[in-house]
Amino acid sequence: MAFKAVFIAHAPDAELEKHRCVIRTPSYILFVTVVKNQEQAIEACKKFVEEEGVQSILLCPGFKHRDVAEISGAVGENVGVFVARGDGQGNKASMKAMKEAGWFQEK
Repeated sequence: MAFKAVFIAHAPDAELEKHRCVIRTPSYILFVTVVKNQEQAIEACKKFVEEEGVQSILLCPGFKHRDVAEISGAVGENVGVFVARGDGQGNKASMKAMKEAGWFQEK
């Protein structure tokens, strides 16, 4: 039986059913998806746990503590929920690149 995990990231132009992929080895299955907001993140996490048997959820650094708690509550205590965090310099570099890509433009 393979270990199953999902990585979830945010993007302002994400389409939940379109922006995804799967990487498979005999012992590890990694699902990757990009979501637009917290509601889509919760929906995706619940779906991956229920339909794919995912045992571990890794969230991008953009998820706030409250978001992580909501996801953890939605998927139950038998699923690990983790957040990828960077250091100060890495965070600055990422924020600069995201600004240059137009992520924070007011609408």
